[in-house]
Order: sequence, then structure tokens, then C-alpha cells
Amino acid sequence: MVDHHLFLIIALILLSTKVLAIFMNHIHLPQVVGALIAGLLLGPAGFKLVEPNSTISVIAEFGVILLMFSAGMETNYRQLRSTLKFSFVISALGIALALGGGFLVAFVFGKPSFESFFIGVIIASMSTSITVEALQEIGKLKTRTGTALMGASLFDDLFVITILAVTMNIGTSSFSFLNVTILLLKIIAFFAFAFASGFGVNKLFNYMYNRFGAKRRLTIFAIAYCFLMAYLAELLGLADITGAYIAGIALCRTRCVEYLESRTSGLEYVFFTPIFLANIGINASFEGMTGSLVLFTVMLVAAAILSKLIGCGLGARLCRYTNRESVQIGTGMVARGEVSFIVAAKGIAAGFISSQLYPSIIVVVLVTVLISPLLLRAAYAERKTPAVSAK
Repeated sequence: MVDHHLFLIIALILLSTKVLAIFMNHIHLPQVVGALIAGLLLGPAGFKLVEPNSTISVIAEFGVILLMFSAGMETNYRQLRSTLKFSFVISALGIALALGGGFLVAFVFGKPSFESFFIGVIIASMSTSITVEALQEIGKLKTRTGTALMGASLFDDLFVITILAVTMNIGTSSFSFLNVTILLLKIIAFFAFAFASGFGVNKLFNYMYNRFGAKRRLTIFAIAYCFLMAYLAELLGLADITGAYIAGIALCRTRCVEYLESRTSGLEYVFFTPIFLANIGINASFEGMTGSLVLFTVMLVAAAILSKLIGCGLGARLCRYTNRESVQIGTGMVARGEVSFIVAAKGIAAGFISSQLYPSIIVVVLVTVLISPLLLRAAYAERKTPAVSAK
């Protein structure tokens, strides 16, 4: 039986996210921040009007999948290919500094070496979805730096998933090269299938568009392919958002891509994305934050932000991006999200880290998610040329 209270929750989320988004836009701040604050105000950390809800979380997951699918369709494919090697360097340096920063903070606070390393793994991967939403809002997703960020986000997921697999094996005292090799083979299998199916899907959609024109069946088939790739990515050890993004890339060079974007973006923008953003705030909880844990959390937040700003910014500079572009890329890698929660949950379940640290992880994700759109808007702000006075 349907819980009709859910309708009220959805209404509250949609109304509050839109009202606060309009207010943020009015005071020249990113609208995504308004949606995140709306979730905070509605949830246990605010007025306690909405409790964390599994159904809302499922809808939010649909939202992030469609958001990444849309980002994939908006990708400049040629630009992505040309920047892929740069994205590798940017991601690798960002991951290395985040791992080191998380380890150092935890170790200074008296955590054992293995637990300290695992905390580094938790804060290592960026939140692609938040960066995508922020870049879409300011119209910079298709830029050279936006494309480099998307490539780096793919490598972030690959690095963290591989490091997590190795770490989990070591932590269980039954390290096996076989298990790690199987995971790597699964990842290779996924990308091989993605490449082959993407080629076929591209040809198929071009044929259907030429033969039948802009029909709704194209949208239905496209969304079905998106969710199929999201499922296979999860099945083979990657994140569902990676599969959704790659599905979008497969369609980005088709003749019908503009039609597909127009048909999928409407529902994503007005329904799924607001719920996804609000759900981050709704699930935030600060219970159990003692004095020493607060200080630890502040230091971990600083390490999370600075490691990506410096590491990814330095990586971009080494790849001959300008100083301004390097800052844009560094700020675009700051946000943490769903991957951090997944890694933390696995670590707690395996007994590698204390469950008392979970509120700290929530704060790291929340602060970086809130600050990232602000930093991106500042980094991409147009420079005003000083007027030359006539004599």
C-alpha cells in the first residue's frame, strides 16, 4: 500500500528547493546551494519536517543517474578524447594528496596507520554529480576545463574503487591478488562492453532518427540504455553514475542528441534533481559530535578541500592549463559525495574504522558540497576589464 504521506514530503521538497533556489539566484549565489540548504532545513539537522526515507533516496538515485546521463550527452566527445591523458594526471595527483591528507589528519589524532589510510580513501573521490549540476547552472560544462573535470571524475572512481578493493583485502588478513585481478578484469570488461555497445547504439540511433524522425521511442530507448549501463557498472564493481555518464557519451555524437536532451532534461530538472540535492541535506546528522571529534572534523574538511585544490590544480598546471584554468579544475574537484558514503559504510561494516567517525564524514561531504558551487562560480566569473580613461 502506498504511503500517502510521501506525496506531502515530495511537495515540501519541491517547493522549498525552488523557493530557496530563486532566493539564491536573487542574491547572486548558485541555485544548487539553495536546494542543499532546503534539505538541511527540512531534515533532522533542521526543523525535522522530513525524516530520511528509503523511497526518497531511491528517487534521488534516479535523479543522479539522469543528471549524469544528461552530462554525458552534453559532452564534447573530441575534446574529451584530447584531454583524457590530462584528466588522468589531474585525478592521480588529487587522489594522492587526498589520501595523504586524510591519513595525516587521522594519524595526528592518534588513529592507527591502517584506519588513518582508510580515512584517506574515504575523502579521495570527488562528487561528479554536484560538479555537473554547478557547471550546468553557469553554462561551463562544455568548456575545455569542464570536459577535463568529467574525464578526471571517471579516473577518480576507477582509482578509488581499485584502492578500496586492495585495502579491503589487506584489512581482512586474506589479501589475494586473484580478487584484485578479478575486479580489474571486471572493470576492463565493462569498458570493453561500453565501447562496443556505444558504437552500435550510435549507429542504431542515427538510423532510427533518419528513418522515423524525432519520435518518443528514441527517448524511451535512450533512457533504457542509460539504466542498463548504470546496472552493469554496479554489477561489475563501478558506480552506477559512471555507467550513466558513459551511456550519455555514447549518444553525444548522434544526430538526435539535441532532441534527446530536450526530452530528458525537463523531468530531470523539475523533479528528480531537486529531490537528489535535498536528500543530501535530509540525510545529514550531527549527533555524537564531541569536542575532540569537532576539531578532527574541521581538520579533515580542510584536508579534503586543500588536497583537491592543490593536487588537481597542480596536475592541471603540469598539463599546461593556464593558472586560471588550473584553479577552475581544482575547485571543480572539491565536492565529495556518494562514493565517500559507500567507502565509509564498507569500512565501518568491516570494522576498519569506528562508527563514531561517520558524523565527521557527513560533515566533510556536506561542507564540500555546499562550498564547491560557490568556488566554481567565483573561479569561472568573468574578469572585468578596467576602463581606460580618455585624456
